[in-house]
Amino acid sequence: MVDVEARSLNEVETLPALLGWRAAETAHAEAYRHFDRRTGRWVSHSWHEFAELVERWGRALDREGLAHGDRIAVLMPNGIEHVAMDQAALSRGLVPVPLHAIDYPESIVYILEDSEAKLLLVETLDRWHKLAAATGRTQGLRRIVCAATDGGAGDGRVVGLEGWLGTAAAPAATSAPARTAVKPGDLAAIVYTSGTTGRPKGVMLSHANIVANVKAIHRRITAELSDVFLSFLPLSHTFERTAGYYYPISVGAAVAFARSTQHLPEDLKTVRPTVLASVPRIYERFYARIMERRAAANPLERAALDLTLAVGGRRFDARQGRLPAVPLADRLLWPILKRLVADRIAAQLGGRLRVAVSGGAPIAEPIIRLFLSLGLDVLQGYGMTETSPVVSTNTPEDNDPRSVGRPLDGIEVEVGANDELMVRGPSVMLGYWKRPEETARVLEPDGWLHTGDQARIETGRIFITGRIKDIIVTSTGEKIAPADLETAITTDPLFEQAMVIGEQRPYLAALVVLDAGEWARAKAEPGAAGKDEAELLLGRIADAVKGFPAYATPRRVWWTTEAWTIDAGLLTPTLKIKRLAMAERFAARIDALYAHAPRREGAPQQA
Repeated sequence: MVDVEARSLNEVETLPALLGWRAAETAHAEAYRHFDRRTGRWVSHSWHEFAELVERWGRALDREGLAHGDRIAVLMPNGIEHVAMDQAALSRGLVPVPLHAIDYPESIVYILEDSEAKLLLVETLDRWHKLAAATGRTQGLRRIVCAATDGGAGDGRVVGLEGWLGTAAAPAATSAPARTAVKPGDLAAIVYTSGTTGRPKGVMLSHANIVANVKAIHRRITAELSDVFLSFLPLSHTFERTAGYYYPISVGAAVAFARSTQHLPEDLKTVRPTVLASVPRIYERFYARIMERRAAANPLERAALDLTLAVGGRRFDARQGRLPAVPLADRLLWPILKRLVADRIAAQLGGRLRVAVSGGAPIAEPIIRLFLSLGLDVLQGYGMTETSPVVSTNTPEDNDPRSVGRPLDGIEVEVGANDELMVRGPSVMLGYWKRPEETARVLEPDGWLHTGDQARIETGRIFITGRIKDIIVTSTGEKIAPADLETAITTDPLFEQAMVIGEQRPYLAALVVLDAGEWARAKAEPGAAGKDEAELLLGRIADAVKGFPAYATPRRVWWTTEAWTIDAGLLTPTLKIKRLAMAERFAARIDALYAHAPRREGAPQQA
């Protein structure tokens, strides 16, 4: 059985002990919920049932003859199989290597080879064949377990999941290898960072790293036994792994696994989560849809939404102490506006959501303010894979949406040279897998981690101001953080994606992906008459970035309605733009944007 020695969360030191303690504390409470495609129904598992399932998986691992510290790769969507393998591996002193379920084959094979994984859990035999055909560099794998197959079609290493587990249905025989105790300093994961340039690096996180982060989150934002999380960010993403998977174990909250991002709107309404952890892109899409509906609404509906946001915004500011009190008129109006407007919008998120956390990338202030004004506590935080990952977060009672909040307990922060944010604490990684030189470049001997992000700290709050490596320096000497501009541009529902360029160029330009429906509406508006398409787009971009200096306004644009995707190699698995890949793919387009100077300031054109 799993470890049940810990008598309280404070005594937990490893991830198997965390699960063992939880299963003992609330054995019959709901732990996980997933959609069974065979029956078309949602299926629940209690903590006791899940612990028993993990032990069954662990017995199957025992038969593989693996050594303490061997790596187990998991290439599965979020679901009960993914977390069962993760927990089983951890309980046996093995090291999970989570892989992004929709990453492209060459990247996955590189990680399998670099991590020296001995076993791979993969969803389908077809997926395995594509991996094996990618480069042929998969000979290090001793076993491939396919969740949806019965055989290996000629490869003796390949087995179906049910058959693999079936041999472990009975307690392990005396021939099973002796289990070595899992220690806090042991590796609990090698999580590969989805770098925007070059090959990904394996971040080594120990049990002590992750457990320390879970406890610190628990002290800052306390979820409840009755809470339901909806898991849809990939479990290869450390934010989801810690905040959406291990942290719910610490509080005994249930986790429902979304079927897919395509089904997310329906799953939100069905599961009706109370807590959500997401990257900004989900909030951006929801914001864009609200703005689209506002634009199409009649004057009365538009006025009702605007009034709701205004009144709700003042209520939020008063609750945070930034206004002396809620005006009497607002107190009288809010119950009506909440019922007629805010609650109807909240119903699209299930109607029960009380806390939503945004991490992984900056979120634009207008977007987060909209949710706060509707009465939903969206909390922006900051972290990185190398810190397990959460460094700081706002709380419902102390929320400044312009900042990423205050550091978690036990985490030290300071601003170093070039305004770089430095972090030190028990959740900082052990280092990069097999890359001591790169580890030494970012991790000081005294434990301070170079984040690569620029920041300022005011009254204990962290404000991220830019990215050191992503700063564009134009040929005129101006310095611009492109991510800030891109975030501002994509708050306009016309722009699905954006990348700003201009390194050592005389001015900035933008590559953008347009929403086809919104683009058609924009061209049909009366004010668009007489303008060419580039002029129309640059006008919208200028409006979106009007809060930035004039030199930060893009002066040329190239556009498409074809989205940049992970499969095309243009996005990382966490949906960040791969700038080097984009520059190579669109080199001719970019050169054309700078082939001729704009005719006049503010009136650039598409090449």
